[in-house]
Amino acid sequence: MTGVVVVSRTLTLIVAACFSGYHVLLGLYSINETASSMPILVAMGLYVVATVASLWPDGPMRMSLPLALFNVAVSVAIPLIVGSQLDGSSGDLGYATWYVAAVGTLMTITATRKRPQLALLGVGALVAHSVIWAGVGELGHMGVIGSVVWVVAAALLSRALVKASRDARQFAQAEREASGWHAAQEAHLYERQVRLTQTMRLAMPMLRRISDSNGDLSALDRQECRLLEAAIRDEIRGRRLLNHAVREQVMAARRRGASVTLLDEGGIDDLSGSDLEIVLNALATAIGRTSADKIIARTSADSATIAVTVVGLSSPDPAVSALGPDSSGEEEVDLWMEIPRQVVPAVSV
Repeated sequence: MTGVVVVSRTLTLIVAACFSGYHVLLGLYSINETASSMPILVAMGLYVVATVASLWPDGPMRMSLPLALFNVAVSVAIPLIVGSQLDGSSGDLGYATWYVAAVGTLMTITATRKRPQLALLGVGALVAHSVIWAGVGELGHMGVIGSVVWVVAAALLSRALVKASRDARQFAQAEREASGWHAAQEAHLYERQVRLTQTMRLAMPMLRRISDSNGDLSALDRQECRLLEAAIRDEIRGRRLLNHAVREQVMAARRRGASVTLLDEGGIDDLSGSDLEIVLNALATAIGRTSADKIIARTSADSATIAVTVVGLSSPDPAVSALGPDSSGEEEVDLWMEIPRQVVPAVSV
């Protein structure tokens, strides 16, 4: 088993605050070594304000640009203020150079809060001041090199975390897309299997009859093949408009010579269970009651209240009607019915 160690943000802020406060204590401890204590106190005040603002717990993870620029300005000002009260040529300044670690800590916080470029700028100003003020040879004794290492490490770590966060978002997006594609493929496969099963159930008896008769079919068998073809077409175009009752009534209508068209345009995809069965049973009842020569049932994709619209057309001229559904001539509306999406239950008194 692998464990994940989680460090709370509050604990991290407390540790950072204590570490920052330690530099202030060192400055107070060595304040007598400076020419004047007032500039040192001003530098400490600037450092405390910048540190508190940078560690304030309610802020976002990415430091605001004005605060980051303020921290850089403090990192430039503190060495100038404190250095003006010390003798840079002295080889033993001790804790009087507390500001070096303080600036390094402040810039480390700035880099950790996703402002690495400005943090490097601030520590670069510290290095430039230290070289000019005390010389290159004193960089190690004053702790400048250590501060630079901490800031560079924080900048690299911040950059790595940003990249890892970006990669994690990309991987999560790719995973969601892959999951969606996989679900769509499974849905297509399931739909295909259902349609194939239904088609085989409808067509297998007739296919066996064709095979047994070597294709020599009677007129009745040929008519049955046309009905089966229409039923299979319903399974493709009608989809959710079909249940056992609708299939029976559609087949009965076709056997008496009517033309039936079922068109599912996705208007009832959100219906399921008893709500869908009520709509389909109402459709079956409507088809069974009409004597129209042409029946069209279509889902209402753009309606919030109507689930299915059923239209029945009849030709007043029997000779025209006998020519089939594509024949021309005047047609009368024998049935017009809109099946609602929800059936209002009856209120008992």
